[in-house]
This record gives sequence, structure tokens and C-alpha cells, in this order.
Amino acid sequence: MDTHVRTRVSAYAVAVDDGRLLLARLSDASPVFAPGLWHLPGGGIDPGEQPTEALARELLEETGLELAAADLLDARTYAVRRDGIDWSLTALFYAVELKAGALAVTEVEGSTDAVAWIPLADLSESMLSPAACDALKYV
Repeated sequence: MDTHVRTRVSAYAVAVDDGRLLLARLSDASPVFAPGLWHLPGGGIDPGEQPTEALARELLEETGLELAAADLLDARTYAVRRDGIDWSLTALFYAVELKAGALAVTEVEGSTDAVAWIPLADLSESMLSPAACDALKYV
């Protein structure tokens, strides 16, 4: 068993349109949060990559949409245990504007298996990752 805590810094999009939140469903390849939960589009920042560059890359991979603008809202930390690994995740939340386009998961075998605009009224904490739950206070 690995007792080392792995750290991850991620950038996430909080995108709202017409009372709907853009969410990505986590696949079995999700490293931190449980598969099947709806999560904010975004992900890990690669070494040397700027947070908004990572956000733009991850948005394109997970949603097929291009980033037009991003404003930092907040940062939060999470301690998560998944598959025997302890994670310390720092999440950067960005209010985003997106270019028009069709939704599509473009990353093959990535951490996302679906993407959707989900009405805020239809969301419950049981279907959301902890980060997505926290993001609801920004919408």
C-alpha cells in the first residue's frame, strides 16, 4: 500500500448558461474523485504550464469547447483517498466564457466519459464531486 500523499494542482471551469452548469462525468480513469460523479471540466496543471493554459487544454479535451475568457474565483483544497492513494488536491476555480461549439469529449481514455449542460435545478450533491458541490456557491 502506498502511504505517500500525492499532490495535484488543477484548474476548473465554472461555466453557466441559461440556468445550466457545464459538467463532465468522471470515468474509471479519474485519478482523484470517484467515477460516475459529475465534475467541473478541467484538470491537472502540467509542470511549467500556466493555469489558464491548462484550463483551455482540459476544456477542449473534455468538452470540445474553446476558452474565450477566464477569471479566477477561488482556490480550495481537498484530501481524498482513491484506489489506495492519498491525494492532496488544490483546485483553482475560474468563471469562464466559452466560444460557441458542440459538446464532445475529445480525449481518448481520459478521465471524462460524458459532458453535458445540466440544469441547476436538477443537481444534487449525491451526483457531484466535492469540487462541483463547492462550485455551486459561485453560480
